[in-house]
Amino acid sequence: MEKRKELRVAALTKGQIRTTILDRLNNQKEERRKRKNALIAGKLFRTRVFKWAKIVMFYKALPGEVDTAEMIKKAIALGKMVVVPVCGHDKTIIPCILKLGGKLLRGPYGIWEPAVKRSVDPKKIDLVIVPGLAFSLKGKRLGRGKGYYDRFLKRLSRRAATVGVAFDFQILPDLPTTPLDVDVQRVVFA
Repeated sequence: MEKRKELRVAALTKGQIRTTILDRLNNQKEERRKRKNALIAGKLFRTRVFKWAKIVMFYKALPGEVDTAEMIKKAIALGKMVVVPVCGHDKTIIPCILKLGGKLLRGPYGIWEPAVKRSVDPKKIDLVIVPGLAFSLKGKRLGRGKGYYDRFLKRLSRRAATVGVAFDFQILPDLPTTPLDVDVQRVVFA
């Protein structure tokens, strides 16, 4: 049974995988999503890379994604500097400081961004929590197809850690990739 599932995944295109996972994200029960979010947060906060990190980049979740709002609050309470992605005009990600209670505005793609944009050099970020529609256990990542994170992850320092967060159904045996795709070092899921 498991082999047949792997063969079907291997035969799917990136677009087909995106469609399937987006459907599952949109149809997941809220109660299950909240329970899984808490488990993912607990696992993430126990990792050595999170404990060590001083500057952590989180993403502001789109509907259905692993919700980072509570993780962000806890990270700030623990004394971490939290930055979030702001979409630049040149299709790049600009990491900007997020303050609790700071005003947010909807940016491109409906993603919430700090109204006051104080950027941080990507080379100073210790840990990036990376969104994705699907991941493999080896760190392959399938995003939404615009390449923002692939381009951004290439700009980090070598010491920076990258962690994908996902629900268990977003973890696939393998994913189709191209030379432009950038893997994450670790995936935390529940």
